[in-house]
Amino acid sequence: MGRTDGSRIGQQQLNFWGRSWKHGHPHALGTILRDAFGMITRNAIRSACLVILSPFVATLAQAADGKIDLVRVEKAERRMQLLSGDAVVREYTIALGARPEGHKRWEGDERTPEGRYTLDWRNPKSMAYKSIHISYPNTRDVASAKSMGVPPGGMIMIHGAANGYGWWGWLLQLIDWTDGCIAVTNREMDEIWTLVQDGTPIEINP
Repeated sequence: MGRTDGSRIGQQQLNFWGRSWKHGHPHALGTILRDAFGMITRNAIRSACLVILSPFVATLAQAADGKIDLVRVEKAERRMQLLSGDAVVREYTIALGARPEGHKRWEGDERTPEGRYTLDWRNPKSMAYKSIHISYPNTRDVASAKSMGVPPGGMIMIHGAANGYGWWGWLLQLIDWTDGCIAVTNREMDEIWTLVQDGTPIEINP
């Protein structure tokens, strides 16, 4: 019995780094080293891919779970953040209107409103690349504009580059070029579009 088992083992094909040793005769050392190097290289590439793709995978998971519960804008710092609880999930550099300081008061003042609003609907075919609407004006804004005898304005959006200019959207982000909207690059807008659901509150600070 022992001899039979030993013979069977001696005839088995034993794997070593993806190659075999057969009947006790190993491959040449150069082949073994080459295979070992190949295995290490493949593992390194696989690990690098996981590192690169992990933020994207996390983004999809967050989008699927609906975890973004607040969008926060800091106008003076030209910064917009997507938050899940107290954690900042994403952060973007933004462009604003030509007169960014102060709260929006009336139509055409090129200011971005300040305060707490809601991202209430979206347009995939807007004049700029995609857009998500900010619920300005609220009742207080309407009353304030009425007291001044002016219309409050509206159609304040988060959007990408103007249609046809996406290829130099990064350059547009260096200046305040909107009429009061909040602008990001097209790639960033795609991400925001996926992560932020209608009904999400937005907090816009001076």
